[in-house]
Amino acid sequence: MSIVVTGATGELGRLVVDELLATVPASEIAAVVRDKEKAAGLAARGVELRIADYDRPETLTDTFEAGDRVLLISGNEVGRRVPQHTAVIDAAKAAGVAQLAYTGVLGGPDADFQLAAEHKVTEQLILDSGLPHTFLRNGWYTENYTANLAPVLAHGAVVSNAGEGRVASATRADYAAAAAAVLTGEGHLGKAYELSGDVAWSFAEYAAEVSKATGKGIAHNNVPAAVHQEILVGAGLPEGFAAILVDVDEAIARGLLAGTNGDLARLINRPTTPLAETVAAAVAAA
Repeated sequence: MSIVVTGATGELGRLVVDELLATVPASEIAAVVRDKEKAAGLAARGVELRIADYDRPETLTDTFEAGDRVLLISGNEVGRRVPQHTAVIDAAKAAGVAQLAYTGVLGGPDADFQLAAEHKVTEQLILDSGLPHTFLRNGWYTENYTANLAPVLAHGAVVSNAGEGRVASATRADYAAAAAAVLTGEGHLGKAYELSGDVAWSFAEYAAEVSKATGKGIAHNNVPAAVHQEILVGAGLPEGFAAILVDVDEAIARGLLAGTNGDLARLINRPTTPLAETVAAAVAAA
């Protein structure tokens, strides 16, 4: 039996493996990756590599073993995730894994924004499979914002169409710690965790934190959805992806990413990382 992390060379996957290595022998961890060379660092730490590709179901045939605890990290290609996830679910069921944990989205079946659609379908596929499962419904990553500070600093403004809506974000490391806790602990089967930061912040408050960390005056410019779409496309984003981001902001305005039920802090047994800390670190690294 192994603890298996799919997408293990991605930003979240690497952090999950790091968390596991802190408490579990490397010999008990397997990383599912597409590129063996990209995963060389994991192999050097003693992690078993299992080479497979979400887009090639035949490569998943021998990826899992009976009794494995598996983390299915959702694919990052919007529009292709349902067939990708289906391939993993089918392979996990055929192998007889002991647990399939899935990183979905905050709100689960109640999330009505565009980006949630494939997550909801995936959760239903897992339920229909009959696999022992755990749903990790991740809220927003703080890094979704702090990783893109350059235009904010260049223009002196955070732009959104979220109004006074609030975001209960947490860091990738927080979510990774929760995933590791679920994969190594007991009592999580059949559970759905709504994971979010301890404190929900507004974009005006985010702008204020960036101002504090940089010493520059940063405003929050709330604009209509159509204007925000034009700004994002003008900045070089594809129209479809820009529309998704605008739709997310509308969901934020409706309060759908503001929940703070404490599931994440309870799983990781500590407070979630404060917004100010993540902003300060991003500014220092810029």
